[in-house]
Amino acid sequence: MSVIILSYISFTNKFFYYKTMKGISMNQKLRFTFGFCLIFIFASFFSITFAQTRLKISDEYSDWVEGRPDKCTTITVGKKASADGWVTTSHTCDSHRTRSWFDIVPAKKYNKGIQKTMRKRSNNDSLAMPTYKHVPVGKIPEVKSTFGYINTAYPCMNDQQLAIGESTFGGRATLRSDKGLIDCQQIVTLMIERCSTAREAIQLCGELTKEYGYNDAGECLTIADTKEVWHLEIVGSGKGNVGAVWAAQRVPDDQVSVNGNASTIRQIDLDNPDFYMASENIFQVAQDSGWWSPKNGAFQFNYAYDPGGRTSFAARRREWRVLDLIAPSLGLDANAENYPFSVKPDTLVTMAKLVSIFKDYYEGTDYNFVKNITSTDKDGKTVISPLANPFMPYDMNPLFKINGGWGWRGERTIARWYTMYATITQSRDNLPNEIGGVVWLAFDNVATSIYVPIYCGNTDIPKSYKTPGRVNGFTRESAWWAFNRMGTLTAQRWGDMRKDVDKTWNPIQAELFANQKQIEKKALSIYKKNPKKARAFLTNYSTKCGEDVVKECWKLGDFLWTKYDEKF
Repeated sequence: MSVIILSYISFTNKFFYYKTMKGISMNQKLRFTFGFCLIFIFASFFSITFAQTRLKISDEYSDWVEGRPDKCTTITVGKKASADGWVTTSHTCDSHRTRSWFDIVPAKKYNKGIQKTMRKRSNNDSLAMPTYKHVPVGKIPEVKSTFGYINTAYPCMNDQQLAIGESTFGGRATLRSDKGLIDCQQIVTLMIERCSTAREAIQLCGELTKEYGYNDAGECLTIADTKEVWHLEIVGSGKGNVGAVWAAQRVPDDQVSVNGNASTIRQIDLDNPDFYMASENIFQVAQDSGWWSPKNGAFQFNYAYDPGGRTSFAARRREWRVLDLIAPSLGLDANAENYPFSVKPDTLVTMAKLVSIFKDYYEGTDYNFVKNITSTDKDGKTVISPLANPFMPYDMNPLFKINGGWGWRGERTIARWYTMYATITQSRDNLPNEIGGVVWLAFDNVATSIYVPIYCGNTDIPKSYKTPGRVNGFTRESAWWAFNRMGTLTAQRWGDMRKDVDKTWNPIQAELFANQKQIEKKALSIYKKNPKKARAFLTNYSTKCGEDVVKECWKLGDFLWTKYDEKF
């Protein structure tokens, strides 16, 4: 706008100046006027275009906090680190916009010459609640056949037991390309559709983004199959460029790793392909950009491509908390700049342990940012007030003078009130794919939710799971709304209501885990005679589990409204 104003002032001054000059012909005056009009129009167009570009960039990442993403946590477990030999990735889809429904996409076949449309997500504020729209940006060749998969917003597992989790780390803004065709959701979908192993998925990502370009912010994709789990960290190749820069590191089979919105891959050894992979340009781009020089020591991916991640307490605090809960014997420093990429757990990791971690908000530590909101109980003791809410909206924090590693926001806890859905996957090589691959899925804030099993061979899910919750606003037809309403309500008097929630969910969650082996034993018996019937059996089982917990959730929400009337 300043360019327009200055151009207009300049034009006006010049106009009145030449108008008073003597000895200038009318044709000269007209040419003079025409020239300045062109300058004015060009300056206006340039200013508007520049403003629109800035608006587009800022709008796309408007939900970020001070220039960094704060969405999603993913934990990975190697098969020898888990209690029963399963390989795990996971994902809390922490977002203010991502869709709240999912469905099952079956395996498909395509005719030769078919093209697949690539779409890039962008903010959409035209509906009842903030969402994304997916704008076509180009096409790539389709393959002959694709695998079926569980179609969460970021597809989480296919029918080959390939599973993917995700956490955005952003990286250097200068690396975000405006030319690429593939964003994060699209590359996850492509890997899930076309690959059966983690290594295949990483190689496909490298090939497709090299040819068609990656157009999103830096991402960590955690990719698991029945044998192993990898972390793939990818950034774009810069404005005007088509391509990507990436590194991948395997989690040792007997260890656990985590990503919480910051790059954690440091030194890479490409002479050891069993544990490391990378794009061909990984060193050159860093050198050409002045982000690394061999003279200054060994190359470290996170410092070259995401230096802000090592200064982010929102990320580092979660890394510490997860690894400390997994291996407390290490005595990790909560304020360290870096942590091990992965650690060996003190005890084998169970599903219940993972659920407890994803419910965590630093309770019992110095980093519980509501610990100073206190009251006096009936015995005269000072206690954390039952109204102290670890999931309060940001604009409440100043009222209680909240402060912490995340500044006035307190702390970026693992459990978040804006989680759309959360997954913990199990991939197992001792069972057929239809039985061995299972996604445990929870809606909304994990601290007030429950995980139910959805097998990768399932052909359907409950209707309420497929019903959009954000497009049209509140509806009792949506599973997400059942949990969102109940979780939001519970947070209003957290110290008391959480006890009612735990009393309801803990026994059901324990029963679901306890029943798993028996259910799968029965499914395997059916599978040996008729695989199709085994899929139907597990589909019916998952559907009943889902319908039961949604029904219980609505009931629980109504109970809390009644019991705590006038107490929040």
